[in-house]
Amino acid sequence: MALSREQVVETAVDLLRRYGLADLTMRRLGRELGVAPGALYWHVASKQELLVEVAAALLEQLPEPPADQPPAEALVGLAVALREALVQVPDGAGVVGLAYAVDPGSVRPLGSLARLVQAAGAPPTERDAVAALVLHHVLGSVAAQQDRELAGTLQPTSASASVGHLDAEAKAFEVGLSVLVRGLVASR
Repeated sequence: MALSREQVVETAVDLLRRYGLADLTMRRLGRELGVAPGALYWHVASKQELLVEVAAALLEQLPEPPADQPPAEALVGLAVALREALVQVPDGAGVVGLAYAVDPGSVRPLGSLARLVQAAGAPPTERDAVAALVLHHVLGSVAAQQDRELAGTLQPTSASASVGHLDAEAKAFEVGLSVLVRGLVASR
């Protein structure tokens, strides 16, 4: 059976979910697929391109916000959905951050984020900067929660990964997002 780009991306997503970004190497991916690492480059030009595809796969299930939903409400919904999708994946925030750095519009929900930011009140000249701010708030929140969970596994007696602390991370995310969106709407 011939190897496909879809198989390469699916296997990369699986490795990321199981082991995190540090163990998602081209060598390990090739071993998982039973091919030499060089064979992967027939399907993806580089590891960066692969990671953009992985980010797209992680977020492909996120629905488009309803067209009739107010832009600020849709923006909040998308930011919350992004966080919920990524908090389940070790290093998912890092992969999505890389995809955004490579090409901000490369992953559909990230393009939607910029569109919603502008519709919610950001002037066109500030749209990309505000979209980056919202995205980095999401990614930082995901990383903070995952760090807290990791700290809890390293020191099981520590309260750092307790449900209360994880709820506090989610609450801090909500408060920060609310401040961002209120400021955006007020700037109209």
